[in-house]
Amino acid sequence: MDQTQAPMLDALADYHRRDRYGFTPPGHRQGRGVDERVTQVLGVEPFRSDVLASGGLDDRRMRGGFLATAEELMADAVGADYAYFSTCGSSLSVKAAMMAVAGGGDGLLVSRDSHKSIVAGLIFGGLQPRWITPQWDVERHFSHPPSPQQVEDTWRRHPDADGALIVSPSPYGTCADIRGIAEVCHRRGKPLIVDEAWGAHLPFHRDLPTWAMDADADVCVVSVHKMGMGFEQGSVFHVQGDLIDRDRLAACADLLMTTSPNVLLYAAIDGWRRQMVERGEVLLGDALELAGTVRATVGDLPQVNVMEEELLGEQASHDLDRLQVLIDVSATGTTGYQAHDWLRENCRLDVGMSDHRRILATLSTADDSATAARLLDALHAWSSAADSFPRPPRIRLLDPDELQLETVMLPRDAFFGRTEMVPADEAAGRISAEQITPYPPGIPAAIPGERLNEAVVDYLRSGVEAGMNVPDPADPSLQKFRVVA
Repeated sequence: MDQTQAPMLDALADYHRRDRYGFTPPGHRQGRGVDERVTQVLGVEPFRSDVLASGGLDDRRMRGGFLATAEELMADAVGADYAYFSTCGSSLSVKAAMMAVAGGGDGLLVSRDSHKSIVAGLIFGGLQPRWITPQWDVERHFSHPPSPQQVEDTWRRHPDADGALIVSPSPYGTCADIRGIAEVCHRRGKPLIVDEAWGAHLPFHRDLPTWAMDADADVCVVSVHKMGMGFEQGSVFHVQGDLIDRDRLAACADLLMTTSPNVLLYAAIDGWRRQMVERGEVLLGDALELAGTVRATVGDLPQVNVMEEELLGEQASHDLDRLQVLIDVSATGTTGYQAHDWLRENCRLDVGMSDHRRILATLSTADDSATAARLLDALHAWSSAADSFPRPPRIRLLDPDELQLETVMLPRDAFFGRTEMVPADEAAGRISAEQITPYPPGIPAAIPGERLNEAVVDYLRSGVEAGMNVPDPADPSLQKFRVVA
């Protein structure tokens, strides 16, 4: 296909050129009715391009085919059979894929280090999770994506499951051996879904980890806003092969999708695809070179370790996206939470993630020597100030066997059934009715339907005292837990 096209952007330009006007939503009428105090902050341009997708940008029957052509161009650009755009984030896309593959069957193999959106898919779809245990670094309290052998072992325990789902890259940039896992699934004639939300850029540079479609996954979901140049909530799911019912997938997406998609998101995805096809190799090459400089410079700071080699290996991750600069600060005696908060308060700089011993700086093609210098200056200032930080409260860290809670109910049944709130010291032994997710990175420590144990309760409560953010339980202080009545 002619990859110089950007049909959504071209259609918007034509919409403005023709001076179209609609007595339809959105009610602001291309910004005419917006309060000037709003436009002083946002400008009028976002409102000018916020038009109906159907019956506005395109006609009421979508006969212009702008969106369909944009999706075909995306699939062609990355070598997928089909691509679908979503304006509701990868959270929607991964739910649709899960429901299309595993609705009404004997469950879905799911990596236990999955994002909370995947747990939501289990709840919405009434799906039975068949957990794949991730690889675990006890020394660093860090999970790696599962190996092909771990997926094989889970298939042997649950041979009638409908498919498998893994997360790669992880929020830390670590990647699974997707090709090996796909081979394990395909020997059984079962599909592999990859939550590749952090990997939208992977098809566009040879030195990045292999992306899921090139590694024979059947469905992969990417978030264009994470590592690409799209708006928040912009997502694409790609499909190939004959193990996925395309019509069923589209129907599941339609069940979850808004009927009022934002054209701005579609147009940004479309334009980013063209940019990557035309210039991705150069832009990503420059970003990788910049990331290498940042890694080396940060690594020279005292008591700081930029994690790389320890993330890779037979008992660790298969590959690493080096645009994700994961910094271990534990030798300073302070936490990643403290570093995160200090950088925001004192340097007006936010990092992508923090945990009890690490922070993560994510670089993209938008970064350059000026933004890198700002990051490095801030980290130098933080390093000098860290000695004055108060000693953080102790976090009760878990052993791998303590992390693997027993699943005793379907997540849906636990979530929607009768519940009650109990004091934290009475929660162990009870069945969780909520997911409890340190965020970021958004990997649940407890999931509806799992039996809580004392170790997980202590870990979560001590983590909150040390600065962990746990936004989703009914009581974010974790003085009480919502459990099945």
